[in-house]
This record gives sequence, structure tokens and C-alpha cells, in this order.
Amino acid sequence: MKYQLAQLNIATLLAPLDSPELKDFVDNLDRINALAEQSQGFVWRLQTAAGDATALRPFGEDVIVNLSVWDSVEALHQFVYRSAHAPIMSRRREWFARMAQAYMVLWWVPTGHQPSVEEAKQRLEQLQTQEPSAEAFTFKKLFPPEALDASF
Repeated sequence: MKYQLAQLNIATLLAPLDSPELKDFVDNLDRINALAEQSQGFVWRLQTAAGDATALRPFGEDVIVNLSVWDSVEALHQFVYRSAHAPIMSRRREWFARMAQAYMVLWWVPTGHQPSVEEAKQRLEQLQTQEPSAEAFTFKKLFPPEALDASF
């Protein structure tokens, strides 16, 4: 079976999205989302019919989510750390609260699968309560898709 990489990250807002404190973040959302969608290896991202992911609040009113699927760890890593996304991400403390637990999780999904928010939430909770595994891992502790096959 061929796999793609799913990722979820969440962030707790320090102020409402329409506040002056988050203006720079909000002003860059469309540009960074477009950059992701045009990046090599990008497959899919969670969004409303209007193209907005910030309107979806499954973790609470003050928590925004980013859920996407990529062809590989390398493709996602390239976008996150080696594109115009990186300077925006470096400013996250201006806009988001420090998280005491894991706020990002990676896992393998069958090619073509679009993970649900509930599935993503379960993976994050698994990472928050257990060591990284083939079912829920991070950039620091990666697992290849073959490890997933071996775990069944």
C-alpha cells in the first residue's frame, strides 16, 4: 500500500482573529496557504467551501487548526522550514500561546485519503499521551510508512 503524510498543527490564539494584534498573521494567511498549495508534494488541506481553515474550531473557539496531506516528509519539511512559511512561523509567539503539550502530529494515510478532524484529533491526543510511534510522530522522531505496515 502506498502512503502519504498527514499533518495536524493547532495554535491557541492570544487575541481574536479580527484584532489588531493578529493583523499581520491574518494578512499573510492567503499568501502562505497559496504557497503551500503550490508547493511540490502538497496534496490537500482542510478548509471551508470558501477556502478558510480558521473558521473551523474543533479544539475550541480560541484554537485554530491546520490539517493537510503531503506526498512525503521531505515535501512538508521543505515547505515548513525552507520557504516563506518559515519567517511567518518564527513570529508565532506574537500571535499564539505557548502550548504545554504537543501541538503538531504527523502520521501516514493511504494515498488519496483525506483525514477527518476527528481522526487528526485522535492522532494528536495519542502523541500527547504516548511516545511517538508509527501511528503518531513528529519531525524529531520520524517513522517511515513501512513501520506502519509492521505494526499491524
